[in-house]
Amino acid sequence: MKYEIVIGLETHAELLTDSKLWCGCSSRFGEPTNTQTCPICLGMPGVLPVLNEKAFDLAISGALAMQCSINRRTFFERKHYFYPDLPKNYQVSQNHSNLGVNGHIDIPVTGGTKKIGIWNVHLEGDAGKNMHVEYPGANYSLVDLNRAGMPLLEIVSAPDMRSVEEAESFMHTLRSVLLYCGISDCRMQEGSLRFEASVSLNKPGDTGTGGRVEIKNLNSMKAVSACLEYEIKRQSEVLDAGGVVDRETRLWDENGACSRRMRSKEEAHDYRYFPDPDLPVYNIEESRLERISREVPELPVRRRERFISDFGLSEYDASVLTGRRELADYYEKVLSHCNSPKSVANWMMNDVMAALNERKVDITDFVVSAEHLASLVGMAEQSRVTAQAAREVLAEMINTGKSPETLVKEMGAEAISDSGDIMPIIEQAIGEVPEAVADYLGGKKQAIGAILGQVMRLSKGQADPKKAKELLTKKLEEME
Repeated sequence: MKYEIVIGLETHAELLTDSKLWCGCSSRFGEPTNTQTCPICLGMPGVLPVLNEKAFDLAISGALAMQCSINRRTFFERKHYFYPDLPKNYQVSQNHSNLGVNGHIDIPVTGGTKKIGIWNVHLEGDAGKNMHVEYPGANYSLVDLNRAGMPLLEIVSAPDMRSVEEAESFMHTLRSVLLYCGISDCRMQEGSLRFEASVSLNKPGDTGTGGRVEIKNLNSMKAVSACLEYEIKRQSEVLDAGGVVDRETRLWDENGACSRRMRSKEEAHDYRYFPDPDLPVYNIEESRLERISREVPELPVRRRERFISDFGLSEYDASVLTGRRELADYYEKVLSHCNSPKSVANWMMNDVMAALNERKVDITDFVVSAEHLASLVGMAEQSRVTAQAAREVLAEMINTGKSPETLVKEMGAEAISDSGDIMPIIEQAIGEVPEAVADYLGGKKQAIGAILGQVMRLSKGQADPKKAKELLTKKLEEME
């Protein structure tokens, strides 16, 4: 690139509460339009909002997880603007006393991690949703106010990202942090996690950033990546032609795969912030901070690093296993009963996750307990069952919920490891694959694989492969 890329992201995450931020209306998604409203979230004259304490705690938890300094004295302000889906004509938000400031999160990048600054974290009530009628000739839109007043955490990053890949890593890491802390369900398809991107390009030698362009209407991480790539290309072409990139706000056109001008900075809103007279100043006690701090879990990047250093996992395996807190918790519970980190990781990455995907269930609904999986892995490690038999046992564990010990007995799946039991099978196998035997005796030593395969078939996968190969090799050497 001839230019330095400068990217910042604003993130809006709906908080995991049963009710809205200022009233008792349900926050449940997918209910019939305009059925989850009341005079408070509709902004009727004379009503008084009351802060949702759980939302406030979740917001503090998010700020702490992002290493922010907490403003012990914080308050809410009215942010004035008009949209059809904003019934009050103002949004209750924060600007001059944000809940958390000057934080950061570490994101994984090639060769290590990178610190991305968090300028501020604040709490606000969400707007409603415009529903545009999409049929020929329609000249109106509808408004659903079920979302109005939903508790929303806004996270404003510093412009510290220098590539689309870093922006993607930031989004995935931030999503993991929010999920780990139980702050949001992060379901982008339901609008509970939304991003707005800002991007500018520096000319060589510049110390400041170029014209900053903000892009709205981004409904997925894929859309964020696509719009950043488009904007980088568009702005590069403007600069290459000797032009100047205007500082403006643009909208992302998903269908056209391009951004379109919305307004210039001269047309930007003057929000006229002032303290909301219906809400008090909030003084956050030390005891509250200490309680919430204790509830913030080990975060995904740190946990990934620990899985690599303590358990000897690859970066890929550690990233997958720590991608969700519940998956990482299950892995560590299995290890508490079976101290074989790599073997357990292999079972988790292959067989367990395949079973979850096939049945479309979450690890929290997995019928095999961590203790039972640990027992099965241990049996395989000790060669009490072969790998093939262990997978068959796991399938029955999922179907029946029974313990591996019970199923191994019921299925007769215990490995055959006694020489006296294996030798007759080897002799039968030698007689059934004479061509492979002849090839081996003729010098093609790789032919032993075909003979061993026949041994395993005859034993229905129960012969101890290591023992069987040892005995087979000795028998064939005697025949030479």
